[in-house]
Amino acid sequence: MRKEQKIFLALLCAIICSTINAQDFGFGFGDEDTIGITNNAVAVSVGGEVSASLLGYADDFSNGMDQTRLGDVFSGKLNFFAGSSFADGVINLKLRPSTRPVSIDEAYVRAFFGGLEVEGGLRKLTWGKADSFGPLDVINPLDYSELTDLSDSMNLKIARPLIHASYRVGSFSKIEGVFVPFFEPLRYATEGRWVPAQMAKLSQLQAMGVPISQEDTSTLDYLQAGARFTTTIGPADIGLQYYYGRLTRPAVTMTLAPPSPVPAAINFAYNPYHQIGVDWAQVLFGFNARAELALNLTGDLSGDDGSVYNPALLGALGFDRDLVWGINLNFQCNETIRLMDSKIGNNPMLDIEADTDMTSTQIIAAISKKFFRDELEARLAVLCGIEDSDFLFIPSLVWTKDAVSVELSCGIFGGSKEGQFGQYKDNNFVKAALKYSF
Repeated sequence: MRKEQKIFLALLCAIICSTINAQDFGFGFGDEDTIGITNNAVAVSVGGEVSASLLGYADDFSNGMDQTRLGDVFSGKLNFFAGSSFADGVINLKLRPSTRPVSIDEAYVRAFFGGLEVEGGLRKLTWGKADSFGPLDVINPLDYSELTDLSDSMNLKIARPLIHASYRVGSFSKIEGVFVPFFEPLRYATEGRWVPAQMAKLSQLQAMGVPISQEDTSTLDYLQAGARFTTTIGPADIGLQYYYGRLTRPAVTMTLAPPSPVPAAINFAYNPYHQIGVDWAQVLFGFNARAELALNLTGDLSGDDGSVYNPALLGALGFDRDLVWGINLNFQCNETIRLMDSKIGNNPMLDIEADTDMTSTQIIAAISKKFFRDELEARLAVLCGIEDSDFLFIPSLVWTKDAVSVELSCGIFGGSKEGQFGQYKDNNFVKAALKYSF
C-alpha cells in the first residue's frame, strides 16, 4: 500500500471517529434549527466542483480529424471537512478518468491549542509573499507533466506528507515550523507531447542500454525542515525563514567510458541545500508591492564541483494595481543569479551547469478587465524567459454567474526551442470549459 493511501485511510478513520464521537453531544442544532460549532459539536461539510472541458492541440487539427483528440471531458474535485473548536480534518480528492480515477489532493488533521496549531498529513503550504512561483515557496514540488493550466500554482503543487506547527505571538506575529520526512522532486511527463527535451534525450540513452540510477528518496536521509517568522512593522508585512531541503531539479551526472561517446551510466541525485530568505509586502503609492530574496547554499561552496549545483541568489519583485478603465495589472519578475560562475566547467558531460547562463530571469504578468457587472472577465497571462527569449501567452474569456462559469482560452508557445516554453512550440492549444462549484 502506498504511503499516501495509508495516510488517507488513517485520516478518514480519524474524521469518522470524530464524527461518531460528536453524535453523543449533538451537531450544534440550536433552538432556531441552525448548524453551528460549539465546544462539543462537529460541523461536517462536503464541497467541490464538477467540470466538463474540451482541449485540443493546433497541430492535431492540422493533421486531420482522425488524429484529433479532445482529452478528458469530465474532471472534478470532492472536498470533505469535519471540524470543531479544538480540531478539524480535511480530505480533498481529485477526479480524472484518464489517470487514476480518484487521487488525493490533500488530506490532513489539524488541532488547536490556544494560539498553537498543529497539523499533519498530506498538505500544500505556501511560504513567502510572491503571488506565484516565488523563491521562498519551497515546501511543495510542482507538477509540470502538463502545461495547459498554469493560472493557479496551488493546482500545480504536489501535496507532501508533513508535520506543520504555527504559534501566534500577539496580534501581528506568527512563528511556523515544518518537518517533511522524505523528498519528492519536480514531476515531469515521461511520455507524450509534454516530455521536456532533456528528459527525452535521457530516455534515448536509456533505450540504447545506458543504465539510469536514482537513490531512494523516501528515507529519512532525505528529510527536510524549516522555520518561518512573520510580523507587521508599521505598514509593512515582513517575513524571515530558514529551510533545509533538497533541490527539486535533479543533478544528472554521467560516468564516461572513453573512447565511446556514449556514457556508461547516468545517475540522478538531488543536492541538499540551506536556504536563508526574507520577504516584504506593503502598499506603496497605490501599488500592492511585494518582494522576496533568498540565498541557496549548496555543498559546492568553492563552485568547482561539477556534480553539485553552485550556490545562488534568488529574488522576486512584483506588484498588482488597478489601472485606468477598470484594468488590473499583476506583474512579477523572478531572478536567479549563480554564484562563482567563473568556476563552471565547459564540458556538459563533466559539469551539470556547463553551457548554461549565469542568470535566469522570468517575467510573469497578467492583465485583466471585467465587464457586465463583473460577470465577464477578459484576461491575458504572459510567462516569458528573458535569457532564452521564449514565452507562453494565455488569453482567456471567463463568464461567471453564481456558481457556474464558462471559460474559453488558448495557449501559445513561442521563442527559442532551447527555452522552457519554446520547446513546446508544437503544443499550442485551445480549451473550452464549463464548471459548477458547490
